[in-house]
Amino acid sequence: MRIDAPWLTAAPLQSVFAAFENAGYRAWLVGGAVRNAVLGEAVSDLDLATNATPDQMAALAQAAGIKAVPTGADHGTMTLVAGGVPHEITTFRRDVETFGRRATVEFTQEMAEDARRRDFTMNALYADAGGAVIDPLGGLPDALARRVRFVGDAGLRIAEDYLRILRFFRFHAQYGGDGGIDEDGLAAVADNLDGLDGLARERVGAEMRRLLSAPDPAPAIAAMAQVGALVRVLPGADPRALSPLVYLESQTGTAPDAMRRLAAIGGDEARDNLRLSNADTARLDLLRREVGTLAGAAALGYRHGVDVARDILLLRAAMLEAPLDPADMAAASAGAQAVFPLKARDLMPDYQGPALGDRMKALEARWIASDFALTRQQLLKGTS
Repeated sequence: MRIDAPWLTAAPLQSVFAAFENAGYRAWLVGGAVRNAVLGEAVSDLDLATNATPDQMAALAQAAGIKAVPTGADHGTMTLVAGGVPHEITTFRRDVETFGRRATVEFTQEMAEDARRRDFTMNALYADAGGAVIDPLGGLPDALARRVRFVGDAGLRIAEDYLRILRFFRFHAQYGGDGGIDEDGLAAVADNLDGLDGLARERVGAEMRRLLSAPDPAPAIAAMAQVGALVRVLPGADPRALSPLVYLESQTGTAPDAMRRLAAIGGDEARDNLRLSNADTARLDLLRREVGTLAGAAALGYRHGVDVARDILLLRAAMLEAPLDPADMAAASAGAQAVFPLKARDLMPDYQGPALGDRMKALEARWIASDFALTRQQLLKGTS
């Protein structure tokens, strides 16, 4: 198989390939760029692997007039900046010992050894300067079939870094096909759930946000719940409303949003368990609070704006497994544009201090309840 993409022929990338060739070494694209190209997905980061050591990379870069930055030379990684574009390139490695995300590695000349230390078979794909895909472990059929499978023994891959449990579900949500989640992978997850307890909450939160941002995370989240992984990272979560929410999002052309979906599945102490930012926490709390109120669509639009109102209405409909009423969205939009006709000065001097604030709130509540129909004069007169 051969990759045919405009970014592959870009001058900066090809100059990096040429620098290695001219020095007697080779470099290959590896991982996400190759996987996404094979799947027809967008490609962003371009990571490369090579049979040259960091010292050799530094020398060949100097000979080619390319800036070399030792971003992780001890672990084999150099960044070569060609044409103003940084390219992260790592020497072929094999693991000697692993300690979670840390590992003792040795450099190697063998692509297959480098491939065997990767997490999933679809990530163990390489491509040369001409786009020819090299598949040292037989992962190409998995990628083409959108099967997310661990490289080698799934349990060993997970034990090397327990975050791979969450990556397994996230990759299934992002790249998995219709064949269902890999049973061997699920079994290995079930055998290694205790490893989730030792992960930094920041890492867990980052993976969960990426998982929940996938086009349709519902099957992966359901599998997490079934195997016992969801309760480990987010106690109290219930995924039942997620699938209806994803469906409603697709029906209304609403883009995926991790916090909206997190509000749908619930869970205890999400801020601490997932290390959410203050902004994400405030938004999540608002969505959860308003979903259970009796506030109408127009009031939601007025109080929170049309986007938040839409999210709340979507969540309510998902939890009831009901369609979203277009009239509610129209009301939310109208509410978002409404302007309360009174100012505090309109009630002075009859009202002062706290009494003024209380009276303003009471009149505003009456105005909202009237679907914004009461005029300034009617409010001031206290009549409808």
